[in-house]
Amino acid sequence: MQRAVSVVAHLGLQLKALPSALGRPFSCAQDVLRRTPLYDFHLAHGGKMVAFAGWSLPVQYRDSHVDSHLHTRRHCSLFDVSHMLQTKILGCDRVKLMESLVVGDIAELRPNQDKVRELQNMGSDVSLEVVDNALLALQGPTAAQVLQAGVADDLRKLPFMTSAVMEVFGVSGCRVTRCGYTGEDGVEISVPAAAAVRLATALLENPEVKLAGLAARDSLRLEAGLCLYGSDIDEHTTPVEGSLSWTLGKRRRAAMDFPGASVIVAQLKGKVQRRRVGLMCEGAPMRVHSPILNTEGTVIGAVTSGCPSPCLKKNVAMGYVPYEYSRPGTPLLVEVRRKQQMAVVSKMPFVTTNYYTLK
Repeated sequence: MQRAVSVVAHLGLQLKALPSALGRPFSCAQDVLRRTPLYDFHLAHGGKMVAFAGWSLPVQYRDSHVDSHLHTRRHCSLFDVSHMLQTKILGCDRVKLMESLVVGDIAELRPNQDKVRELQNMGSDVSLEVVDNALLALQGPTAAQVLQAGVADDLRKLPFMTSAVMEVFGVSGCRVTRCGYTGEDGVEISVPAAAAVRLATALLENPEVKLAGLAARDSLRLEAGLCLYGSDIDEHTTPVEGSLSWTLGKRRRAAMDFPGASVIVAQLKGKVQRRRVGLMCEGAPMRVHSPILNTEGTVIGAVTSGCPSPCLKKNVAMGYVPYEYSRPGTPLLVEVRRKQQMAVVSKMPFVTTNYYTLK
């Protein structure tokens, strides 16, 4: 087993990233959009296709967004996330490359763009290979049970953020990673593009599994307190500001050899000016760019993500406020549709996460 390549997304903040998607509204325009290997499959199953970061992807299917969300929390759902870039980093200096991009301790992980060329020009042995696979996410409390029926490997030995290559429902060469973007137990399956529809069809034969789209994926990740790059974090956000200090490896804190180290380590030792916080409110839902105010009515920040929580039946959001307003329980105001309403700083995740770890 290997720690997954996608662990990078959890262990560090990239200085540069592909254009993010949910930082702007969905669009139904289909001009010059890339299609995943499952495009026709989505249409056949009633997928409502929208433009998403240059791709045509389903925002939902015949079920409502809320029904898909709740089904994922109670059973499991299948998401097409093939728009996500998959790469292999090769060469003796692959760790050097990754540690030049992120704050995490990549060297501690077990084995199983321009930065590449820069290191090559400096004599480093490193290369990057884009993997032309589809990527399916099976997420929810019964995901492992569903998948176990189609694999010989014992999934009880595959904890959160580890991966293994295995045959899945007769499709060889799949990499199964115990991870996801919903807060639930689940896997992401990198599958050869030509076999993606066959695998998706096999998974849907189990009545526990339903298809889910972008809308459910966004509300699920928000309930889990997970960031969306381009909205909640970007290349101008430090891990401390983003409440992601856990991504900073102990060795790298001491060595101060990661991007932005002089600023980030100073923030760890003292007060940071702003922090990402969770917010809850009654009334109208908080949305991206909604102003956050203190109780005196002064604007102190802005919402970066927000939606009604299908599980909590309350409105949840995250945004940035000055450090002195970041303590859970702090009362604030949020302006929605030009009206101010009460909000309170809340701990995240809003809904308890259920990642699978070895006991």
